[in-house]
Amino acid sequence: MEQFEMEIFEQTSDYSEIRLSHGDALRTRGLDRKAIDDLIEVVGRIYAEDSLAQRVFGAAQLRELGKRLYHFLDGDERWLSEVSGDPRGVVLRISAEARLRHLPWELVVKDDVHLAVNERTPLLPIRACSAIAAVADEVKAHNRPLRVLFMAASPEGVEPVLSYEAEESGILTATADTGTDLVVEESGTLEGLRFTAESYGAGYFDVLHLSGHATIHEGQPKFLVENELGGPVLASADEIARAMVGQWPRVVFVSGCLTGSAAGGGTIPSMSESLVNSGAPVVLGWALPVGDVSATMFATYLYRALAAGQPLDLSVVRARQQLYGEQSRSWHLLRVYADKSPLTPMVTPLNTSGRGRIRVRHAADEFLDPQTQISRVASRTNFVGRRRVIQRCLRTLKQPLGTPGAAQALVLQGMGGLGKSTLASRLLERMPTHQRAVWFGRVDLTKFRELTSKVRFQSLDQQIEAAAVLAKDEVDLSVRLTYLFDGPLGQLPCLLVFDDFEQGNLEERDGGYVLSPEMAQILPALLKAIDETNSPSRVIITSRYQFPAPPGVTLRVEALETFTDVEQVKKVANLPNLRPQSVIPTAVKERAVAAASGNPRLLDWLDRIIPDTTLDVDGLIAAIENEADRFRRENIFAQKLLGTQPMELQKMLARLNVVELPIPSATVFAIQDHPEAETHVRRAVQLGLLEEGTDPETNEPRYFVSNVLRPLIRPLITDDEYREACAAAARSLYQIWVTAEPAVDAEPEP
Repeated sequence: MEQFEMEIFEQTSDYSEIRLSHGDALRTRGLDRKAIDDLIEVVGRIYAEDSLAQRVFGAAQLRELGKRLYHFLDGDERWLSEVSGDPRGVVLRISAEARLRHLPWELVVKDDVHLAVNERTPLLPIRACSAIAAVADEVKAHNRPLRVLFMAASPEGVEPVLSYEAEESGILTATADTGTDLVVEESGTLEGLRFTAESYGAGYFDVLHLSGHATIHEGQPKFLVENELGGPVLASADEIARAMVGQWPRVVFVSGCLTGSAAGGGTIPSMSESLVNSGAPVVLGWALPVGDVSATMFATYLYRALAAGQPLDLSVVRARQQLYGEQSRSWHLLRVYADKSPLTPMVTPLNTSGRGRIRVRHAADEFLDPQTQISRVASRTNFVGRRRVIQRCLRTLKQPLGTPGAAQALVLQGMGGLGKSTLASRLLERMPTHQRAVWFGRVDLTKFRELTSKVRFQSLDQQIEAAAVLAKDEVDLSVRLTYLFDGPLGQLPCLLVFDDFEQGNLEERDGGYVLSPEMAQILPALLKAIDETNSPSRVIITSRYQFPAPPGVTLRVEALETFTDVEQVKKVANLPNLRPQSVIPTAVKERAVAAASGNPRLLDWLDRIIPDTTLDVDGLIAAIENEADRFRRENIFAQKLLGTQPMELQKMLARLNVVELPIPSATVFAIQDHPEAETHVRRAVQLGLLEEGTDPETNEPRYFVSNVLRPLIRPLITDDEYREACAAAARSLYQIWVTAEPAVDAEPEP
């Protein structure tokens, strides 16, 4: 886009000059003080006092105001008419006294069209705050994915509660093709922001995205951050600047209401302007209150363009045009404040030769069911809630050993369906500097040795050395692990996760649970090695049950509760059938949500079945409501749902259950030799009674009976039927996995 400079400055108390420059060309004309005062008065009356009433898409008054702003800049000399026809688009850098600088130049109208959203010849007004310009090396396009530091502040007691998860999700989804390295600062505190900025160093991030509430407090712009306990703290632009310790990225997006608004009729700088004056090259902010949906939509479009290697100026223009096209009333509220740094691309396009890539896998990929190879956790884009829990857990995991609140292991404890594994996945995402090793279910010494294949060592020699150390069974395990954390893992912090720990790693004793014999060797040795080497590595355990901590080490238990009302609202908003906008009757949705009692997995299951007109949805919900123990409601629901199906479908599930592995469809039909077998399979999958995955080698579907049903379905078939199913499964799997020959019908063995 072509760049023009427009300066408006006072010559005397009654007379000002306006200058337009482009390269070496310079034009000047005079301005009467009354013309300036009249314009400011009209804008203040229409745009500020009646802002909520007038921010309607295509409002006639806003167009009239846009025409006045255009004529003011255009003058009798028709300056703006000449420059605004450039098909490349125009960046208009406006330097003016405070009262003029804060006016809504985004509204300027030519030929009844707002130039800021004109598809053919767009105009981007920029409020120039500083004459400083970044050096050439700081504005070159990096040959790698975009890097964004994202911090949402959501203090307790501040309404409305923002959907910051949707904003993060929108950025990730919009940039999925090009890739964005999105680092999230979870604490919402200035100290957390400072620590993260210093940890990554100057020049690492391209964008700092701050999401939260902002206000004008005692005449000064403030951004609401959190204290250590999640309480509200009013932060000034100077305090944010000190937290960044001078390590500014090229763009700062302060996505909060009034962050681009100058108080006192423009006499007090906006937060965005103050941040530029503190050293940030470019700052984006909102001039008036903006809703979650519009703010998220704009961020989504902006980062999609930036991640694709588009210039910053054009990216802002395209995002505003998209907002306008979606008929958002907030399309004109985004303000750009900047110094003289070029608005060029921050990264190269996706297919640029030698372009770097993001090497960290999504944490959800670490939580694959070992049988179905399907992720058992909510993806990063679908996660909601648990903010205070995450903050407490991260403090534990990051706290140096020997200091208050530190622990070698964190235990996420709670009943089924509360999202323990999903929370563990979230914690891994929030600590991208740590390597990951995740085990599911029972872990013995042989399984534990997979540590060396799960962790990405800094060199092949280190990996070989670590594997050799762990293989020396004649040496005490604690000695081997101590050597490992002092040697090959000495400079490689890890998060070691034992997921679904109650499955095979705990034994019931005297009404409680203790470690199994094999885990009683592994866990104490692991935790003591971390402690003795003062390693930054930590252990995360997800378990239904609590158990005693091994002697000499510390476990911190975070007991998960059901969703709070706010978390539940966010969760429901992401569900296609339970969300308020769906066509399902409101009374049914409200009853289903209430029956789920804040259990996220049960909410997912109910969302799946309530549109099914062939089911007795009312009876299913009633069965849940009649179970007083809210933690057993998922099992009651499964039992009731199973009972609504034809007996042959139920018996099919019981027969398939003889194989405790995912099986190919050919084996399903070999076990369930019935005319309607295919119909039963499809129905069971539809209701979530049968899990359907994909074989990674053949790309063919495979099936697995849901773990929730196992105790319910074995009594449905006789011992003879059980043996017949075993024989049919064995023959089919032998032919598929061993001989690779077509199945041959045969009589079942006795």
